[in-house]
Amino acid sequence: MAYVGRTPANAALTSADLENGIVSADKLATNAVTEVKVNADAITNAKTEFTPGLTIKGDGASADGKLVLNCSQNSHGVSIAGPAHSAGQSYNLILPTSVGTNGQVLATNGSNTNQLTWVDAQETKPTVANVSQTIAPATATDITITGTNFVSIPQVEFVKTDGSVTVANSISFTSSTSLSVNVTLALGNYYVRIENPDGNAGRSSSNIITASTAPSWTTAAGTLGTIAGDFSGTVATVAGTSDSAVTYSETTSVLTNASQANCALNSTTGAITTTDFGGSSTTATTYNFTLRITDAEGQTADRNFSLTSSFGATGGGQFN
Repeated sequence: MAYVGRTPANAALTSADLENGIVSADKLATNAVTEVKVNADAITNAKTEFTPGLTIKGDGASADGKLVLNCSQNSHGVSIAGPAHSAGQSYNLILPTSVGTNGQVLATNGSNTNQLTWVDAQETKPTVANVSQTIAPATATDITITGTNFVSIPQVEFVKTDGSVTVANSISFTSSTSLSVNVTLALGNYYVRIENPDGNAGRSSSNIITASTAPSWTTAAGTLGTIAGDFSGTVATVAGTSDSAVTYSETTSVLTNASQANCALNSTTGAITTTDFGGSSTTATTYNFTLRITDAEGQTADRNFSLTSSFGATGGGQFN
């Protein structure tokens, strides 16, 4: 073999004696370069740049490839490892183009080539649908609460508009969007608050539960009297009560129909008046009609009444 380099007696072979690229992988025997043959400072950043990338292999058995980042004293390390072989995963993660802002987290775009981006951290909180319901006060009542992201079994609270809180008597988890709840509430209006076991909570944006007594009639059903045909004035007054103001209306089309009883109904006072009872009719007639009272919570109660017109010798007056 021809001699290459300096005279052995003068000096050892150095890197300057070798042309660039003269030492390649296929010219080195397996394990020819070992740790003891390489100076500790011989491998620098400039000598460990990998183009286009670096592959860290698994051991071909059970250990997955991983990158270990040690502390300054090399006594602790944090590693990033590839998923297990059984996962069958191959994808690329690309870091964001900016540093992001305080509190943000990394999110993927969901493709095999994942461009990571900074996004605001989001918690999965329950929401409560603004579905209004009215129940009787001081009575254990079953109601259904709808919304999203319910987790078995959440805590359900009813927050009154004065700030007081009532906890549900019992809660049955139907699904992530529906709960069956039993509750006893005092008179008033309530927001609904749902808190999942992980502490995430949501509240209805309006007071959707009303505990209110349904309206009731104080005027007895049946006839309101016999009225002379062509009578003008107040025919009768009906009345009902509730825990809020009530209004009066007719559900039929008889009392306030100009071609029938020809009366007017005051929606606030319940007074029934006419300028010509029975209108053009000249025959004694019984007018049957249904009136409704409605309270401020939208609860209703209906009652059937009648008025009879009279003519001739039996007419000419008002009888209530």
